[in-house]
Amino acid sequence: METRSLCPVCLKVISAEIVEKGGKVLLRKECPEHGFFEDEYWSDAGLYKRFASFGYEGRGPDNPITKTQNGCPLDCGLCANHKSATVLANIDLTNRCNMRCPICFANATSTGYVYEPSFEQVKNMMIMLREQKPARVRAIQFAGGEPTVREDLLDIVRLAREMGFGHVQLATNGIRLAESVEYCRELVEAGLHTVYLQFDGITPKPYVVLRGYDALPQKLKAIENCRKANLTSIVLVPTLAKGVNDGQIGDMIRFAARNSDVIRGINAQPISFCGRVEGENIKSTRVTIPDFFKLVEQETGGQILAEDFYPIPIVVPLSLSVQSWSHIPQTHFTCHPHCGAATYVFVDGERLVPLTRFIDVEAAYRLLLEVANKLERDHRFGKAGAILEITKKLPSLVHAEKLPRNVDAVKLILNLLTRGTPEDLAEFHRKAILIGCMHFMDAYNFDLSRVEKCVIHYAIPDGRIIPFCSFNVLHRTKVEEEFSTPIAVWTKANSKSV
Repeated sequence: METRSLCPVCLKVISAEIVEKGGKVLLRKECPEHGFFEDEYWSDAGLYKRFASFGYEGRGPDNPITKTQNGCPLDCGLCANHKSATVLANIDLTNRCNMRCPICFANATSTGYVYEPSFEQVKNMMIMLREQKPARVRAIQFAGGEPTVREDLLDIVRLAREMGFGHVQLATNGIRLAESVEYCRELVEAGLHTVYLQFDGITPKPYVVLRGYDALPQKLKAIENCRKANLTSIVLVPTLAKGVNDGQIGDMIRFAARNSDVIRGINAQPISFCGRVEGENIKSTRVTIPDFFKLVEQETGGQILAEDFYPIPIVVPLSLSVQSWSHIPQTHFTCHPHCGAATYVFVDGERLVPLTRFIDVEAAYRLLLEVANKLERDHRFGKAGAILEITKKLPSLVHAEKLPRNVDAVKLILNLLTRGTPEDLAEFHRKAILIGCMHFMDAYNFDLSRVEKCVIHYAIPDGRIIPFCSFNVLHRTKVEEEFSTPIAVWTKANSKSV
């Protein structure tokens, strides 16, 4: 299959080919100046084809910000060629950090300048996100650098809630949270929903390699402080590197299960070769999404299988149905089917019970798609007809003998499918653990067909919205340089060191 990519050396757009070889899927490309490159795209061709069948063609914003002039990914802003709306918006609040991780894709604190948008700039970025049409952005994540080094973070979180963002998330290394229960409590009171916590394993080794020191005690303390502060939505975010922490995935899942009162999921991110990470180690440390599936299967003793995972667009029919009966534009998860995958797991004593074991997910997908199509074609069908059809047909898709014993999982799912309110979604997440994997691209495995469907975007001070992978590979340095202050000037103005 033909696509376009980047030369890893000069970052120019070049032709590329996605090919199957030896049961794997490879990305091949050749730069006229720098030669031939080949990288492993997906380590399992069968899974690649299975996931491709769930692709869904979305639509970008009705009010694109930038014009199409130089082509993807140079016109990012979003331009009219983008094929998905923003599902999660990132705002980097600073490039300052209280850690010096060797693998930082943002290369935080090492640039010679401080990138730190003003409170007013952050507010304007949020206004821009709320104005996206047809569906306004509902979920926002504050990131960096390390966002907790900002003294006005609580005010920013509070503003996000006041502006109507339904989900406010903080990507953090957890150091500040580990220092103070009161700070965690203040975040809750300001309106924070979820802590997206950097968490690389359950032993010191991964932290020493990936973070430069044993940060595990800080992570555990941060989790405990969140628990005491009633901040009960934590997602563990391990950066996966082969030979470093790929043997701890099962242990991290079991850790999440033991702490399911506060931990809502694990979202693994295979290491991306940009920022401080050098590409020379790519073959020895690259982890692809199918690798993650197989590690989960092996390390949970088969309690969670590779076949339990589905691509993110599997949930599109649900949002289509809600949109059709509510007549309110919804955000659709129309990312590329090879960007990420997830499953939900219920904790039943010592058992881990994936949702896919007791419900026919693919049949449910077809049912919801059929309902969404009926709603679109026949307005007389309406919400009542949709609820009746789902309620009538869903029980036949459930394997009652495989249900978890300590929760009414069918009721949770039925409420989610027939009402789809934020409260139903929140209740579902309180009872189930998300196990996911999102593989962000670098210049070696860059695929423009994925960029065009990206749903995780960065808002930046000049009024643009840029897809995640193109921002980190191509645009971050330019943006930060344009809106930054030299460290010496910043230090003098703020009467403190970086």
